[in-house]
Amino acid sequence: MDDDRPAYPALKEIFDRARLASIADVAADVASGFDRDRFLAVATKNLDDLGIMQRMRQTAVALEAALGVPFPKAASLLRELAPRINHGFAAIALCEYVALFGRDQFDLAMETLHDLTRHGSAEFAVRHFLAGDFDRTLAVMRRWTADPDEHVRRLASEGSRPRLPWSFRLERAIADPSLTFPIPEALRGDESAYVRKSVANHLNDIAKDHPDWLLDRLAGWPSGAPQERWVVRHALRTLVKKGDPRALALIGATGAAEVRVEAFCATPTRLRLGERLTIRARLVSTGAETQRLVVDYAIHYVKKSGAISRKVFKLREVELEPGGAWEASTSQVMRDFTTRSHNAGFHRVELMVNGAALAEAGFDLAT
Repeated sequence: MDDDRPAYPALKEIFDRARLASIADVAADVASGFDRDRFLAVATKNLDDLGIMQRMRQTAVALEAALGVPFPKAASLLRELAPRINHGFAAIALCEYVALFGRDQFDLAMETLHDLTRHGSAEFAVRHFLAGDFDRTLAVMRRWTADPDEHVRRLASEGSRPRLPWSFRLERAIADPSLTFPIPEALRGDESAYVRKSVANHLNDIAKDHPDWLLDRLAGWPSGAPQERWVVRHALRTLVKKGDPRALALIGATGAAEVRVEAFCATPTRLRLGERLTIRARLVSTGAETQRLVVDYAIHYVKKSGAISRKVFKLREVELEPGGAWEASTSQVMRDFTTRSHNAGFHRVELMVNGAALAEAGFDLAT
């Protein structure tokens, strides 16, 4: 794994002043009477202080202020505007418009989200309708699983995830996974990898709250189709990283690893932010049977408070014959992300084999 990627602007800059001006231009082309100055005044208010989701919502509020039309008319204009935004995340603001201003016109709102999601996912917007009328909205989303458009099918799965990142939790779905489970179950063999990835993420959400419940159901799924095997493997990644024996068995791992760790190191042992960390490992089988092993590594990041945050990274899955040896290396650049910043201190690194920590190394990071 090579994490030596170029630095990107902060995600919130998707809604920068240039983007907002571009949205204003195309909206003015679509809607006669669109108040461009009003839109920009509202959309750019305190812009530098806002995060990406706040900017997205403020853009939706600005559109409503500048359009100044009833929701049915606005829904028609949003459909015309969506393909002209030319940015999948920026177009999510149109879905947010529906969530904010279309809640009292449920059927039209659902139809509009169905149409808009192919240009910018409605996964965040539809959750407001689930919060308002869970059963009615979920019934529509279950019908979407049979839609010919992969974006709509993905919306059914992604929008109903119990723990969708960057959105509020669906507490009813967290309490009772059987409510949303029919959606990923219907889509587990979907022809679209885009949809299947969402299905796996939905199931991984369930695994965090109801691991045994989920494992009982996945154990009954057919295991022949490669698409479904991928979904199961990806859905169980959190449980596999924890070493759950049932999850390991479902993906074909062979229980507790019978291996000897001949080498495990993290180099250099002292590095600065922006420099590359390399991790190397060598295993030798001590078992009498061929083993299927899931090999990961975990870094114990130092938080600003001095506490530790452990993150597990995928390394390899390997079949190891009796007496056989396996070795690998991986590297990543220690750099800050929008979702994770680094702090100085000693960072432990663990080698994980079938969920168990078998060796330890470490490095000092200076920031």
